[in-house]
Amino acid sequence: MLLEKLGIAFECAAPDTDETPLAGETPRHLVLRLAQSKAQSLAERYPQHLIIGSDQVCVLNGEITGKPLTEEKARQQLKQASGNIVTFYTGLALYNSATGHLQTECEPFDVHFRHLSEPEIDDYLRKENPLQCAGSFKSEGLGIALFERLEGRDPNALVGLPLIALCQMLRREELNPLRA
Repeated sequence: MLLEKLGIAFECAAPDTDETPLAGETPRHLVLRLAQSKAQSLAERYPQHLIIGSDQVCVLNGEITGKPLTEEKARQQLKQASGNIVTFYTGLALYNSATGHLQTECEPFDVHFRHLSEPEIDDYLRKENPLQCAGSFKSEGLGIALFERLEGRDPNALVGLPLIALCQMLRREELNPLRA
């Protein structure tokens, strides 16, 4: 959906990448490593292409916060986020498989949560059911009602693909979305 905004032809492919964090790896290094690995892992299948790799983590109180998977864990994550800042780090890689040129960038995005009451958290979980979402919210849906403010260079980064940075990378590869 995000790539469609750029109006350029693309194909989606699933990379074969182990997403396990390395011991002592920071969230920033993790997403950069995984984005690069995802892009480069597809080079053999796409030998003359620009390949985009992306990965994102949600960080609360210095810890990576994954998908809750259960309602109880989602409730706990939202209680922890209440009144706090949750930072999303999105790693982006653009790999030119024809030339071997690799570009990477990490785009941070801060979500400032307002103080949430327990009934608000319960109502939100019932209405949105964000059990497959890191941090237990969907910013593109009702989750927007949980926030005090959003802070970052590119709102698309919060949803998983920083398009401003991607456009800069594409232009460096002589592909300008405005001219495509």
